[in-house]
Amino acid sequence: MNDADVSKQIQQMVRFIRQEAEEKANEISVSAEEEFNIEKLQLVEADKKKIRQEFERKEKQVEIRKKIEYSMQLNASRIKVLQAQDDVINNMKDAASKDLLRVSHDHHVYRHLLKDLIVQSLLRLKEPSVLLRCRKDDVHLVEHVLDSAAQEYAEKANVNPPEIIVDNIHLPPAPSHHDSHDPYCSGGVVLASRDGKIVCENTLDARLDVVFRKKLPEVNSCYCSLALCSIFFVVLFMLHFCCLIACIMMKLERSPRSWFFYIPQC
Repeated sequence: MNDADVSKQIQQMVRFIRQEAEEKANEISVSAEEEFNIEKLQLVEADKKKIRQEFERKEKQVEIRKKIEYSMQLNASRIKVLQAQDDVINNMKDAASKDLLRVSHDHHVYRHLLKDLIVQSLLRLKEPSVLLRCRKDDVHLVEHVLDSAAQEYAEKANVNPPEIIVDNIHLPPAPSHHDSHDPYCSGGVVLASRDGKIVCENTLDARLDVVFRKKLPEVNSCYCSLALCSIFFVVLFMLHFCCLIACIMMKLERSPRSWFFYIPQC
């Protein structure tokens, strides 16, 4: 083999080695590119996942804040509605209380009313001897009807007339003005057994409280329609309670048992 053949063979070997090196380099480059792309994709997906999780976390926080704000606004609205409802009911009760103050102005009607209140209280207590307490201004009216009330009770209960002692301690007087915070009584009587264990408060104010307690669910249910018919609601219930006050002012011509609905529990 001459030098030319050796040189040619060496060149072929060099080309072969170079070709293998280039192929190996290409394989390494492709493999490195693939690994890079895979790792880059994994990193991108991991970052996307973190971003999604962070977004979901913040979205939940926003939803929670919205729910909290909605709940607070809803509670505030409910409080306003309840406050408005209480204001309406209190205004109605104040109006009724003002009407009660006029009951005792008509002495003829009020005298008969006191008699019926005493009879009702006696039927409640069923005691042979009772203590009666009234306003100082009503003492003469009470004493005027005391005997007839005791006799009427005796006939209705089929017992002997009870002993009724008018207490020298009186109920508070009527308020000097409407906004007075001092204790007051619009009228009526309080009867108690001699030992003081049984008390029947049959004042006009107590009867009004009983009416409001019994009618409060009805008032509350009807208040829900106030937004649709507020004027009608106010007029209707003012008329309704005016009728109740009128019933208190009228002489009780029914059997006393039929009026126990309005008598406070002793």
